[in-house]
Amino acid sequence: MKLSKTSAWTQEETSRFLRSAVMPMRIATMADEFPTLCSVWFLFDDESGDLLCVSHKNSQLVTDLQRNNRCAFEIAPNEPPYRGVRGKAVVTLTSEQALETLTNLLRRYLGGTDSHLAKWLLGRIDDEYVLRLTPVRLTSWDYAERMSK
Repeated sequence: MKLSKTSAWTQEETSRFLRSAVMPMRIATMADEFPTLCSVWFLFDDESGDLLCVSHKNSQLVTDLQRNNRCAFEIAPNEPPYRGVRGKAVVTLTSEQALETLTNLLRRYLGGTDSHLAKWLLGRIDDEYVLRLTPVRLTSWDYAERMSK
């Protein structure tokens, strides 16, 4: 993990946040002349330090990343105290391990694979890509202390 020297958290604290945070990751890509922003469910690969998500092959997100595999991302709650992780990454797209990755995402965000949404998403697994974000820059911020005063 390439953590900025100005990061509020250590590598272990950052990893702990990424392992435990059950909130969407926001990904910014370049589309034509303006950036595109997309929220997706994510998993943190503790071994590699990569972030994993799944998106449909025809999504704007995948289309943008096929043209330019660089992105910016942020993982942060909407509620105070404001804290989180953001960075820049190079993205690898693959259809390999899409079922395993999507199943793990469904368990994390929906609690299982039995819901109507989970079944619908699994029903189109052949058209899904795994997006592996390999951070090239990563930082964290935590305003908890200043917000408690």
